[in-house]
Amino acid sequence: MSGRFVRSVCTAAVVATAAFALPAPMAFASPKDPPDVPVSELLTQLQTLYQKAEEATETYNGTEEKLKKQRARVDQLNTELADVRVALANSRNDAGRLAREQYRGGTGALSPYVRFLLSRDPQEALDQGHQLKREADRRAALIKRLTGGEQQADQLATDALAALDVQESLAATQKKQRDTVKQRLAEVEKMLASLTGDQLAELQRLEQRDVGEAQDKLLASGALSGSRAPSKDGEAAVAYAFKQLGKPYVWGATGPDSFDCSGLTSQAWAHAGDPIPRTSQEQWKTLPRVPLNQLRPGDLVVYFKGATHVALYTGDGLVVQAPRPGAKVKVSPIAANPLLGAVRPDQGKEPVKDYKPPRLPAGAAAGSDTGYGSAGAPKS
Repeated sequence: MSGRFVRSVCTAAVVATAAFALPAPMAFASPKDPPDVPVSELLTQLQTLYQKAEEATETYNGTEEKLKKQRARVDQLNTELADVRVALANSRNDAGRLAREQYRGGTGALSPYVRFLLSRDPQEALDQGHQLKREADRRAALIKRLTGGEQQADQLATDALAALDVQESLAATQKKQRDTVKQRLAEVEKMLASLTGDQLAELQRLEQRDVGEAQDKLLASGALSGSRAPSKDGEAAVAYAFKQLGKPYVWGATGPDSFDCSGLTSQAWAHAGDPIPRTSQEQWKTLPRVPLNQLRPGDLVVYFKGATHVALYTGDGLVVQAPRPGAKVKVSPIAANPLLGAVRPDQGKEPVKDYKPPRLPAGAAAGSDTGYGSAGAPKS
């Protein structure tokens, strides 16, 4: 999709950005005098800052998911190692008993073959021979189990240490990424604090104009043809998303009190019974693609070339989304951001009959419609 897609910054954004839910307060230089440049140029600068913040946020979210899996892997290995060590201790106890039995029994026993030749009752000799063989097999199995247990314990201990090293490395990477997000958002806050009320109002006007033009152009193109009913799971995902309307955007959040863009979509589908990847990039990468002219409620609409923003389609050319810091979960036009494509978490599931879209609450469409990036924003 061509054309410039702009960002909305209402006058209240100056206050809202102070509540970005950063882990710790940060000190900033005093706001500079309002920049003496065209508002359109300010808009491009702001888009660039938001784009970098979005990329940093989704990178952080991706590392968080890897770290969760790695922690689970470390816990699993430690549990397996503990179980093997218990079994190994039992095997060693058995080996100790075997050694004591051999010591008490001495070494004067005749071989099963000789006992067979000297026995007056060949059947008794055969039975004793079978018993001796079973005992020898038991001893061989014990030695094998003891040796294998020691090898398994050694390997698990090595694997557990290696997994812990990976976990610690991911944790360090995540900390750096968290600091990057904080820095990007601080840059946004600093820029907003430098603008006048008139400049903020002009930014809002530009956004409303351009989002409206983009939506009209998309609808006129026929790219969204007709309306379709969702599957039962898709209906549940939309219902969940509607219950989150009005909750604040907080980067890295997956509810229940706040969300970022992919946190909202992943939780909507998790509550619908179809878990999907956490980040917008993984959602775009792994879920089945669906053409825009076949969209149905519950599908995910992915934005920007880097797949750094995502929303949940509700039908009639609208989406539910968590736009950006300072904004709240809301209903927006599907063309509020430059479209990359759409994916369907419930591919192959039949649509429900007699679908009734959820009623749009008052104020559900109020506030900023745009996410972070822009089709014309410079790459970070």
